Amino acid sequence: MTFGPGIIMPDSLLGIDVSHHNGTVNWSAVASAGVSFAYAKASEGANVQDPMFVQNYAAMRANRLYRGAYHFFHPGTDASVQARHFLALVPELASGDLPPALDVEVGDGQQPSAIAAGIRAWLQEVEDAIGRPPVLYTSASFWNVNLAGAIGFDRYPLWIAHYTTEPQPHLPSGFTRHTMWQYTDSGQVAGIVGVVDLDRFHGTLEELKTLAKP
Repeated sequence: MTFGPGIIMPDSLLGIDVSHHNGTVNWSAVASAGVSFAYAKASEGANVQDPMFVQNYAAMRANRLYRGAYHFFHPGTDASVQARHFLALVPELASGDLPPALDVEVGDGQQPSAIAAGIRAWLQEVEDAIGRPPVLYTSASFWNVNLAGAIGFDRYPLWIAHYTTEPQPHLPSGFTRHTMWQYTDSGQVAGIVGVVDLDRFHGTLEELKTLAKP
C-alpha cells in the first residue's frame, strides 16, 4: 500500500483527515489499509457545514476508527458564534471519539492579539461544553508570523502541519511537544480517490486510546 511521500515508519499510528474535497470515502477500505484514526471537517466560520461530515463521521465509527471532528477557524468572525455552530453539528462525544480540533491556518487580516483572543475563546467554549481540552491544529510558519509567537496554548494537544521528510516536525513558538503530525497533503490510501492528508500519532496505541474518550 502507498502512504507517502514522507518517511514510512511501520510502528507509527497512521491517520488521515478529510473534507468534502476528498469525495466519497470508502471507510472500510481505509480501515483495512491500516489507518488507525481520522478527522473529518465538520464546519467552517459561522455557518458553513461540510456536506460530507455526517456521512464521514458515522462511517468512521462504523469501521472502528478513532474519530474526530474539526472546525476551520476564521479569526475575522466571532469566535463564540463559530464554537456554537461547531457544537450544534457534532454529536455528543462517545467512547473512541477524539477531542474536537480547531484548524488555525488563516489570519483574515486580523492582528496577532485578536487572532489569539479568538482562538482562546473558541477553545474555552468548546472545552466547557465537552469537558476536555480540544486539539489545536496549526503550522509553525503560520503561528510564528500571524500570532507573533503567542504563548499559553501548550496545554492543548498540538496537531502540527509540516510537510517534510525530516524525522520530526518544526514546532511553533511556545510549544515543546506535539500529539499529531500532518506530514503530507499528497498521500494515497486505499478507499480514497486522489490524494489525502496523512497524519501520524506521536505515541502508542494505548496513548491514542487515552486521548479518545474512555
